[in-house]
Amino acid sequence: MTEAKKLSLIAFSGDYDKLTAVFTLATGAAAVGYEVNIFFTFWGLDAIKQKTGRSFLGSNWLTKIFGYMMGGLGVTPNSRFNFCGIGPKIFRYLMRKNNVATLEELVDAAKLLGVNLYACEMAMHVLGLRKEDFIPEVKDVLGVATFLELSEGGRTLFI
Repeated sequence: MTEAKKLSLIAFSGDYDKLTAVFTLATGAAAVGYEVNIFFTFWGLDAIKQKTGRSFLGSNWLTKIFGYMMGGLGVTPNSRFNFCGIGPKIFRYLMRKNNVATLEELVDAAKLLGVNLYACEMAMHVLGLRKEDFIPEVKDVLGVATFLELSEGGRTLFI
């Protein structure tokens, strides 16, 4: 029995470099015909927020402050060598200089290639987020058991 051409990624990190890895794998796999599912949980949810900067998203004062500190795709830090926020700007410059897609371009490519984007229900509850806080391409809000069912028969990576 051969494994299905399916790749499922769990995006736990909200770091620029790690999200770049998630979307590089996702778009590469989708481009060669894989079914690709990305499950965004906790800090990974920053990648799919509608508001790309810092905003007071949340259901109460504590989650709103937390949402502001986390930010969105436009303010994601590097996991190392962040240099007070300059690190991602350096990465974007180097990527453009070397004709490599930036994180933002990879996210756009994933949308065009039909990558399935899912938000973690439990993390959303903890962080006070709603489905409306995310980009329209988020296919659904799922629990872990449902995501595991979707992932069955393929490879799953945790980043």
